[in-house]
Amino acid sequence: MAAALAVAPGQDAPPPAETIVTQLERPAFDISGRDEHPFIREDRVLAGETLGALLKRLGVSDTSLTAHAGSPALMRDLGTAFRPGMVVTVATTTDGRLQSASFLRPGNDDQVVLTAENGQLVVRKQALELDRRIHMQSGTIQSSLFAATDAAGLPDSIAEELARMFGSEIDFHSDLRKGDRFSVIYEVFYHHGQAIRTGRILAAEFFNQGVKHSAYLFRHADGKTEYYGPDGRSLRAGFLRSPLEFSRVTSGFSMRLHPILGTWREHKGVDYGAPTGTAVHATADGIVDFAGWQNGYGNFVVLRHQDRYSTAYGHLSAVARGLRKGDRVSQNTVIGYVGSTGWATGPHLHYEFRINEIHQDPLKVSLPAAQPLDRQKLGTFLHDVAQLNAQLTAARQITTARFD
Repeated sequence: MAAALAVAPGQDAPPPAETIVTQLERPAFDISGRDEHPFIREDRVLAGETLGALLKRLGVSDTSLTAHAGSPALMRDLGTAFRPGMVVTVATTTDGRLQSASFLRPGNDDQVVLTAENGQLVVRKQALELDRRIHMQSGTIQSSLFAATDAAGLPDSIAEELARMFGSEIDFHSDLRKGDRFSVIYEVFYHHGQAIRTGRILAAEFFNQGVKHSAYLFRHADGKTEYYGPDGRSLRAGFLRSPLEFSRVTSGFSMRLHPILGTWREHKGVDYGAPTGTAVHATADGIVDFAGWQNGYGNFVVLRHQDRYSTAYGHLSAVARGLRKGDRVSQNTVIGYVGSTGWATGPHLHYEFRINEIHQDPLKVSLPAAQPLDRQKLGTFLHDVAQLNAQLTAARQITTARFD
């Protein structure tokens, strides 16, 4: 209800306002002790708070349970679910008996649930029912990509994926300029209205030095996903240059004196020095042609790619569990671990790159590009791109983050 007062010219002013305070009676209500509906209380774990104190604060009145809440075995089972800042939801009966205490762990698709059974507290994991929502955001570069995504409120995982998506086209260390801008559409998964984790980027555009770069996620029939440009060209490199993330070249592709045989022999690959157990990644999508022990190579894996190409990985301490001939592997899949099996004087990876079974220098060979979408898939992809472009345009117009 709204009211207005006006004073006509020549009329007296209205009387002064009067404040009247009335005490309202508390409404009467009665909750039956037999009511089966739980009382739900939600809060965060406080710094320095024990589990027993938390349960008591959120309505659990059973002192035998709260006393048991401090047991080392129980705290070990809870693990990282019980720590300051974690969201906990406690359900109790009307008389304070515990039904459940659920702890959400950000980034996980399950929650840790605490229940009372036979007078004891029991810990279990329970899958979450997640609600997928689409978020859109834009930003403008003032200093760095991560500063821009932080200011735009984007999670670090989205910034990292943006860098990976456009890494073959933009050097994010040297190519960025103040005023470069980006827009991104991405997934966020919720549970009962609370964000649990970030999903994949569905589409993104990046304007770098006036040049527009675009990427769109496409899901193949087998469930595999990959980013493509607006023309269906894959943004993924066909082959990684190295099968190890961090390593050093200890022996190149050349003639050398063999460290064990003591004779001059052609070294048909590249040796990467790395600690035993370092993960070895497939440099491209392929099919396992060999996985096992082979003469001087020791534990050895050979992958075949497209028709003409193959890669080989030798002296492994172990082949990845379950890897067998005929298996399909994706680029960056771990296929084994650095070792010193076979004819090796120390832990390293021997890596070979072959074209039509002829050895090439992995450090110098011109690597083939990833396969573009075929004509049959391209029609579906272009239809999706049209819809995503409309959303990117909307994201551009909704928000532009600016930085000092």
